[in-house]
Amino acid sequence: MEYTPFPSWPDVAPKLIAVAAGREAADTVIRGGIWVNVHSRETLPDHDIAIAAGRVAFVGPDASHCIGPDTQIIEANGRYMLPGLCDAHMHIESGMLTPAEFARAVIPHGTTSMFTDPHEIANVLGLDGVRMMHDEALMQPVNIFTQMPSCAPSAPGLETTGYEITPEDVAEAMNWPGIIGLGEMMNFPGVIHGDPKMLAEIAATQRAGKTVGGHYASPDLGPDFAAYVAGGPADDHEGTCEADAIARVRQGMRSMMRLGSAWYDVESQITAVTEKGLDPRNFILCTDDCHSGTLVKEGHMNRVVRHAIACGCEPLIALQMATINTATHFGLEREIGSITPGRRADVILSSDLTELPIEMVIARGQVIARDGAITVDCPHLNWPDTARNTVHLGHALTAEDFEIKAPAGANRVRANVIGVVENQAPTKALKAELPIIGGLVEGEGKVCQIALVERHRATGGVTNAFVSGFGYQGKMAMASTVAHDSHHMIVVGTDRDQMALAANRLAEVGGGITIFRDGEELALVELPIAGLMSDSPAADVAAKAEKMVEAMQACGCQLNNAYMQHSLLALVVIPELRISDLGLVDVRTFEKIDLLEPLA
Repeated sequence: MEYTPFPSWPDVAPKLIAVAAGREAADTVIRGGIWVNVHSRETLPDHDIAIAAGRVAFVGPDASHCIGPDTQIIEANGRYMLPGLCDAHMHIESGMLTPAEFARAVIPHGTTSMFTDPHEIANVLGLDGVRMMHDEALMQPVNIFTQMPSCAPSAPGLETTGYEITPEDVAEAMNWPGIIGLGEMMNFPGVIHGDPKMLAEIAATQRAGKTVGGHYASPDLGPDFAAYVAGGPADDHEGTCEADAIARVRQGMRSMMRLGSAWYDVESQITAVTEKGLDPRNFILCTDDCHSGTLVKEGHMNRVVRHAIACGCEPLIALQMATINTATHFGLEREIGSITPGRRADVILSSDLTELPIEMVIARGQVIARDGAITVDCPHLNWPDTARNTVHLGHALTAEDFEIKAPAGANRVRANVIGVVENQAPTKALKAELPIIGGLVEGEGKVCQIALVERHRATGGVTNAFVSGFGYQGKMAMASTVAHDSHHMIVVGTDRDQMALAANRLAEVGGGITIFRDGEELALVELPIAGLMSDSPAADVAAKAEKMVEAMQACGCQLNNAYMQHSLLALVVIPELRISDLGLVDVRTFEKIDLLEPLA
């Protein structure tokens, strides 16, 4: 299926004008609902919406003048008519789904616009991978706008990716029809220090008149933060506290507050609006990362809006943060984000603004979901073999590949340990005294082993370290080819033989997630596309992901959505401590550090 551009406003303006004036009939009229107006922040009962050519032509108390013999009538029956929800920052790959299957999963939840940064696949397949995501996104019945990834690798010199994104790639992508801007600028030290490559990418985006996404994962709100803002990023989703949100909007950024599968950063920041009284139009809601289980069981942006309301935000303000605020930020206020003349007819019918049940979803004037069931097709791209064969280990791994040799003559050592923090992306830089058995350093207590296995160039490289916080017990291992952002393979385990079994299993199936215990595979989620995604339906992937969660719990892990923490342990741009194919990285200083330290 080839992409057919959605008609622009100028293309259909004569039709819209004629329908609004009553000279021509609307295609569809939604009758007798409560109009949720996010421009004026009010609800207006007993209103109608007339739709023509996929756009809103008229909104008012009576649209009978727009109705002809062939006009479809949808009775709102006093329900709220609110704009389709927008996810301002997210990574489709984190759902373990292709764009088509992700769209299929979120449409029944009322999401009609997404702003996606496919930097996960960029790290594996480069510009070709971005183009595949972009092309499938444009085929969908909802609005999926693509941000061109900015940082692959995320931190040059601290990790090795499958491909690198260049300023030339960015400049080329700015001419693609679905590119809305530059993806999150994760290399914030590069911007702060005037790195020519980072500034060239930002310049190419700004010359194209598009938005630069931000990612400032540092608690320092002094001169470094000011330098980053001066460099051009227009938003940021890495805030975790009220002070972060306030600092961003004061400096002219939009504060994007996220609720993903494992990131719970809305409650701690929304007080900037609910208690401090800052202007809510500068705050935006997003998900960042949601896996398939969350999408199937809990929802998508409707879940985020409900959560914001539960945290004390007024319903209409929360809706603004998930509609018009997002549209305005990306320069699309005249296209999406509200139910007003000329905009794309993206409308949700709901009987309650607080609980937000999604009873009907209309996108571009077409009914696409009713009562939780999708009613349209979401076309697939024909993904090539180059996207499906991406796990290259070089050789079959054995327990010896995961050994950490001790310094000669030592009985115990002090190790730098990655500390997992529940429901947050940052980790803690911990230290632990560990025993030496047979010349090898062993995990003890809450500390188990982590390894980063190179999988792009078949080097056979394995970086070993330690991690704390998962609570694993017994002889087990969990491996994943989802390892933000370089997407090598992360293996966490308490037993080296199980770690080897898990790693080799993922090489066999072409990528995904697996858990082994005592030589038995407890769960497997196949992700054959780039080792990141499946083109199976979301419900099928979610069922396998649920077995993965159950297997993690059976192995002793009780953290909420711990898989998300697992997958981010190699993200060398979020403090404090991470692992990469080049070693252990202290993200507070952006320097590699030794795994082991001598005891005094």
